[in-house]
Amino acid sequence: MKRVVITGMGCVSPFGVGVDKAWDAVTNGKSGIRQLTVDIDKQLVKIGGEVPEYNAEDYVDAKEAKRLDKFILYAIMAADEAAKSGNFDIEKEDPYRVGVVIGSAQGGLATMAQNHEVMLSRGYYKCSPFTVPMMIPNMAAGKVSIRLGAKGMNKAIATACATGAHSIGDAYRFIQYGDADIIFAGGTDSKISNFGVGAFTSAKTLSKRNDEPEKASRPYDKDRDGFVMSEGAAVVMLEELEHAKARGAKIYAEIVGYGQSADAYDMVAPDPEGKGAEYAINAAMKDAGITKSDIDYINTHGTSTHVGDIAESKTIERIFGNKDENTKLLVSSTKSMTGHMLGAAGAIEAIFSIETTMNDVVPPAINLENQDEEVGNLDYVPNKAREHKVEYALSNSFGFGGTNAVLIFKKYN
Repeated sequence: MKRVVITGMGCVSPFGVGVDKAWDAVTNGKSGIRQLTVDIDKQLVKIGGEVPEYNAEDYVDAKEAKRLDKFILYAIMAADEAAKSGNFDIEKEDPYRVGVVIGSAQGGLATMAQNHEVMLSRGYYKCSPFTVPMMIPNMAAGKVSIRLGAKGMNKAIATACATGAHSIGDAYRFIQYGDADIIFAGGTDSKISNFGVGAFTSAKTLSKRNDEPEKASRPYDKDRDGFVMSEGAAVVMLEELEHAKARGAKIYAEIVGYGQSADAYDMVAPDPEGKGAEYAINAAMKDAGITKSDIDYINTHGTSTHVGDIAESKTIERIFGNKDENTKLLVSSTKSMTGHMLGAAGAIEAIFSIETTMNDVVPPAINLENQDEEVGNLDYVPNKAREHKVEYALSNSFGFGGTNAVLIFKKYN
C-alpha cells in the first residue's frame, strides 16, 4: 500500500490561532483554561478553554461570518493554516484527487440552542433561514472543500471525543488505498455555551475548580474532579509520499499506524479494564509493523476524569510495562493545558504527537502534584517538558459510546 505523510498542519485552540502558538504553550507548561466570557451567571461551572479574541473577517467576509457557526469558522481557519504550511495550490492538483474529512462531535450546538429559543418565543418559522446549514456537522467539511476547491471525497465523522483521530485515520486509509493524493483531515467543535456547559455539568463530568482555572485540568492527579470543556479545531494535510516528494513538499512526519475498536461496555464510562483500548493500540502497532519496544511517547486521551484516567493507564501499563520496566517510554496528557476540545481533541493531539517527532521534546502533564496511586507507575512527564528522542509517537483518543481510535506517527528521515 501507499505510504502517507503529513505535509501541512493548522489549529485554533485556547492559545489562539496557529500551531506555533499552541506548541510553544504546551512545551512551556502553560494552561489555556480561564474564566468563561459567555453568560454563565446561573452556571455551576464557570471555566473553560475558549478561543481568545480573533477577527472572523480576516478569514471570511462579514456577511458570511454571520452565517457560520463557530465550529465551521474554526475549521476554515485551521484548514487555511494547514494549506498554507503545506504550500498547497489547487491549480496544480487534480481537484478530484483532493479530499476533506473533517468531523465534529455535535456540530452547531450553540446555533441549535439559540434558534430553538427564538422558535419558542417568536414562532417556529422565525428562526434564521441559515439554522440548518449552521448546525449540521458536515458543514465544516463542506465549507472547507468549497474554500480549497477540493472536489474529492467530502465527509464528516462523528465519534464524540475520538472524532479528530478517526478522521485522520480514515483519511490515511483512503490515501493508502489510492482514493486520493491529498486529504485535509481533522476535527472541530465549539460547545462553550449555556446549553453545552449546562448539559455536561448535569452529566457530572466537568471540573468545578472555578477559583483556579489553570489548575482545573489535572490528569492522573489525586485531586482531579472532572475534565474542562474547550473549543477549537485542528486540521492536518495528509499526502501520498511520492506525490509529496514530486512537488517538493516539506514533510513533517509519516503516519504509519491506525487502530480502532469499541468497548461495547457503556455509553459514557470506558471499560474499566481498557480491553477495547488495548485492542486498538495493538492494532495500530501491527498496522505500523512495529512492536511495543519501538514506541517512545504516548499522548494519552487523559481527560482528567477518575475512571477514564485509571482505565487508560492500566491499559498502557499492561501493554508497555511500568516506568521501571520500560525506561524509554514517556506518557503525558496535553489536555492538562488545552482542556478537552471534544471533536477536535484527537486532531490537535495528533499535531502535538507529530511535533514531538520533529523536535524530540515531550510536553508535560501539568498540575500533577499528587499522583493518584490508581493510575499506576508510568512516567507522566509531570509539570515540565522533557527532551527525549522520539522516533515513534502514539496518540490515543476515546469517545462516548465506547469508540476508540489510535494513531502512530514516525519521524520522517
